Amino acid sequence: MSYSSDELISRALRYRSYWGEEGGITVSGGEPLLQIDFVLELFQKAKEKGIHTVLDTSGNPFTRQAPFFDRFQMLMRVTDLVMLDIKEIDEKRHKKLTGHTNSNILDMARYLSEIGKPVWIRHVLVPEKTDFDEDLDRLHAFLSELGNVARVEVLPYHTLGTFKYQKLGLHYPLEGIAPPTKERIENAKKRLGADLF
Repeated sequence: MSYSSDELISRALRYRSYWGEEGGITVSGGEPLLQIDFVLELFQKAKEKGIHTVLDTSGNPFTRQAPFFDRFQMLMRVTDLVMLDIKEIDEKRHKKLTGHTNSNILDMARYLSEIGKPVWIRHVLVPEKTDFDEDLDRLHAFLSELGNVARVEVLPYHTLGTFKYQKLGLHYPLEGIAPPTKERIENAKKRLGADLF
């Protein structure tokens, strides 16, 4: 089903009484930056109504090249908070995991720091894929250089999505990988300094 930006704002405003002091709208995905023009229009209208705006992104489309960067700068002017998913700090492991480099994602994190945009960093902890002590330490060091990280969240991998792959007759790429143990989750939180941000 398709909605216009005005229809989405109208639907969101119905629930304004539930938002509390800091509530608003969050656009996630898929990847919302692949529809940057629509998100920009939506957030501009949200700000006109005094609505708090959050962008939940993997950062993959980010580039400082025009025309994307011009649109992104405009989007950041009407975005209150960015939730940025950093899957893996090591470029080789990131490329093996996603098929893409992470250099532009890390550059996006640096840019958001340059402009002072509040960020929550999210790291999905997947055994054998994103749970390596040395990489968690490197990610912590990287985040410590930024001046805008308000929160770090460790999101433990789970297998709840496997049935979707089965229903579609697709191979599940993380087949055989169990969720992380409580100890590994606590280790990741400690190494990333999740309590310090």
